[in-house]
Amino acid sequence: MRIFSFEKLIAWQKSRELAMLIFTTTKKFPKDELFGLTSQMRRCSVSIASNLAEGSGRNSMKDKARFSEIAYSSSLELLNQVILCRDFEYVDE
Repeated sequence: MRIFSFEKLIAWQKSRELAMLIFTTTKKFPKDELFGLTSQMRRCSVSIASNLAEGSGRNSMKDKARFSEIAYSSSLELLNQVILCRDFEYVDE
């Protein structure tokens, strides 16, 4: 099987692990959060890895940097959601 350049990126590897952790963790959330935080956190975690992958396929450094910036913004969004989940006592420290 072919290995793509983004698969070699440590940031992408870590974002993949993060997405798996988020999916596992959100399975334990209250069912009434399925279309709220659960959905948002899952999409956000997938977005981080996806933008890193998409950016790796861009030709210009400016385009690559833009997708990395979007991935970083998604990671901050996810961090905010994790903090809220801690406040709501869905997760602990």
